[in-house]
Amino acid sequence: MSPLTPTDSNVLTVSHLNVYAGDHHILRDINLEIPSNRITVLLGPSGCGKTTLLKCMNKLTDLYKELKVSGNIYIGNDDILNTTHNIPAIRQKMGLLSQRPYPLPVSIYKNVAYGLKIKGIRDRKLIDFSVEKHLREVGLWDEVKNRLNAPATSLSIGQQQRLCLARGLAVKPAIILADEPTSALDPISSKIIEHLFREMKRHYTIVLVTHVLRQAIRLADHVIFMCDGRIVEQGSPSDLFSHPQSDELRAYLIDGN
Repeated sequence: MSPLTPTDSNVLTVSHLNVYAGDHHILRDINLEIPSNRITVLLGPSGCGKTTLLKCMNKLTDLYKELKVSGNIYIGNDDILNTTHNIPAIRQKMGLLSQRPYPLPVSIYKNVAYGLKIKGIRDRKLIDFSVEKHLREVGLWDEVKNRLNAPATSLSIGQQQRLCLARGLAVKPAIILADEPTSALDPISSKIIEHLFREMKRHYTIVLVTHVLRQAIRLADHVIFMCDGRIVEQGSPSDLFSHPQSDELRAYLIDGN
């Protein structure tokens, strides 16, 4: 396992995280660091706990009363897991991109403007500027600039996913949490999303959940391999994929090729 180098700035740290649903131990003593301005891939078979770990990072686990969560998740010096102070502000630090896009049932323009309005921004010129800026950021502006008042649902599913990304970026998150964001997309749309992530890591930290080995190889700067609710190995893609240390990862790499 290759540790993070001392020059890496870690934007998020998870310490001794455990999650239970009744007697089922979903996450088992998770310890990890997410390096800033990198794409960290959470890799592993379906059902290994990747999505639950992502939900812990922005406290969505609070919505599931059956879950018992313990441990620490730090953004800087703030332990977000063990606070009830300003939960919306914590979640705004992390843009969430789901497996399927969920645009709001309003216009394309209002989808992006929504994030600005929940931050208290009311200046129409500033909102117009920001809507265009974030639609450009996800490569959508030229495709929709002449129909901003059209329903968001009129877009293709790939365009809807980029719109949801623009909506998340509007609240200026530090981290983008992406839960298998290309699993419902066609190959061309998937390629566009992957290209956006490569470009966006200059300004954002990205945590990407996938079970697709080829996608991890294409995108990852740092890899965390999970199995049965625990971290088996973590480190650089070259180390993990070329020199796996565990039987679980070796088997996964064989199955994935």
